[in-house]
This record gives sequence, C-alpha cells and structure tokens, in this order.
Amino acid sequence: MDDFEPFRRFVCSILQSSLELPTILEVSDGVEAIELARALRPDLILLDIGLPKLNGIEAGRRIRELVPQSKIIFVSQESSVDFVQAAFSLGALGYVVKTDAGRELPSAVQAVLRGERFVGSRFAGHGFTGPSEVRAPGSTQGNKVLVPPHRQNMETTRCHQAGFYSDDASLLDSLTQFIGAALTAGNAAIVVATESHRGRLLLRLQAHGLDIGAAIEQGRYISLDAAETVSTFMVNDLPDPGRFTEVTRDLISQAAKAVKVEPARIAACGECASLLWTQGKAEAAIRLEHLWDQIAKSQRLDILCAYPLGSFQGKVGSYVFENICAEHSAVYSR
Repeated sequence: MDDFEPFRRFVCSILQSSLELPTILEVSDGVEAIELARALRPDLILLDIGLPKLNGIEAGRRIRELVPQSKIIFVSQESSVDFVQAAFSLGALGYVVKTDAGRELPSAVQAVLRGERFVGSRFAGHGFTGPSEVRAPGSTQGNKVLVPPHRQNMETTRCHQAGFYSDDASLLDSLTQFIGAALTAGNAAIVVATESHRGRLLLRLQAHGLDIGAAIEQGRYISLDAAETVSTFMVNDLPDPGRFTEVTRDLISQAAKAVKVEPARIAACGECASLLWTQGKAEAAIRLEHLWDQIAKSQRLDILCAYPLGSFQGKVGSYVFENICAEHSAVYSR
C-alpha cells in the first residue's frame, strides 16, 4: 500500500520476480488499506507510513485490531528509529526503508511469512520491542536482525541511487543535499545536468554557505551539460561502452586528483539517462544505467540519477521504470 504508483509497480515487480506469491493487490491510501484488509484478510500486508487520508502507523494499528492474523511489513522512506519502533510497537513484523527495498524486501517477506521479525540492516544494533515485549536489560531476544546473505559477503557496497522527482524544486533540494555533503566532507562532485538545473544548483549551493568558486578552482566541482556529454559516447543512438568508459574514467580521474582527504570519494549526479528516456530512447537509457552501475561497483563513487516522475506513464513507462530501478542499489521519490 503506497500512494506513489511507480513505486507500487516496482515493489510488485520485486515480489513477482523473487517470490511465488499467488495474488498481489494494491491500494493508495490508509483508509483503502483498512477496508481491503477487513474484506480479504490477507496473509501479508505491506504499508507505507506517509499514506494520504490516514497515515500508515494508524492504518496498521487498526488493521491489527481487525485482522490480527495478517502479518505487516512497513516499507517506508522514514529511516528514523522512532518510526521503526512505532511500527513494531503496533505489532508489525518487518521494516524496510524504501531505498533498501530492492536488496532487502524479498528477504523481509520470506522471514515475516515464517513468523520471524525482519529489521533492515541499517538498523543493526538497535533494540526494537514488540507490543507486549518485556526484555531484560541488554537482551536482544526477539529482535533478530536478518541481513540478506549477499550483503554479508560484500566487501564494499555500491551507491547508485535513482531519484524520481515530482517537480524541479524537489530535484534541486535533493541535488543540493547530495553535492553539498560531498563538498563539505572535502570530496569532489561531478554534475551532468541541463543548463537550467546546473545554474540553479550553483546558486543553491552558494546560498547554503559553500564556497563553490574555490571548489571549482580546486577542481573539486565539475559541471557539464547533459546533452553535450551524452553526445560524446553515443553511437547509433546507443551508448558505446568503450567511449563511455573513456569519458567517465577521465572525469573520475580528474576529480579524484583534486581531493586531498583519504579515502577520497566522488559524488556524481546527472540527467543523462533521463534525457535519453524523454527523447524516446528507452533502451539507450537502460543501457546507460547499466554502464553506470558497472562503474559504481568498481570505483569509490556515489551516484545519483535524477528523473522527472511524470514521464513514466503507461505500459512502456512501467517497463522502463522497472528496468531502470533494477540497475540501481536504491530508489526513492520526492
């Protein structure tokens, strides 16, 4: 249950591809969630917290009263431990942050259907209690943190995020936070975006007290036009792997040389794949995201790919959305 349709489709695609669930139904607000739960008494319910009409915490509380046998997993953008504790206090068995859903949701569903509690790996070490749990001090019984096996074995975790934005203000807010954090930490940032967004982002970063002039002079802030950059590695309307590798390798090397802190990381954000998608080049957009994902696996690089939310409509949009999400380590919307 989520009010953001593309994310609902993304979750359904995860569940259908990873798990053998006989029936998946969707609703978009808290009141509908209660009514559907009362009518169908489902085995499993996925709830967002930020639902319209009635928030997910209150909807979950009422569902637990009406259908106590239904198991609840919260899949929410909220990452505060207070929200997680509120979810478990009402009787939920699982909590996954939306940006971790691609990695953790299948494991969460399997664990909860077995009657186990699932807490996302980012909350490891926190002692969350259930609605009537009384625990001795220091005890972690009943709070088993399940981490997907592939996460346990990874030496490094790639950071390749996709952000879907309802308007320019939301996009610029996110880019300002993403780039600002990197520059403040002494790292470098690469921005590949439209001329309008690059200009407005520059003003926002300056308004937040960052000395962008110094960062540019030092080589820690590199700003490029999305259309011009895309043209450097496209062949027959598709990104050429060799040219793409050459272009990105040179950019990353240039930025890394300017960083004086250790270990150096580079934040890269852009609209290249989004530009290809809006031009009707869906396959090119998906291939470009795959190439970026390969880079993210081998470099100390934090990547944020920005997309306009309204461009994903209809069956073709749904197909592209799901494939783009699959190439990222995290997905969120604003």
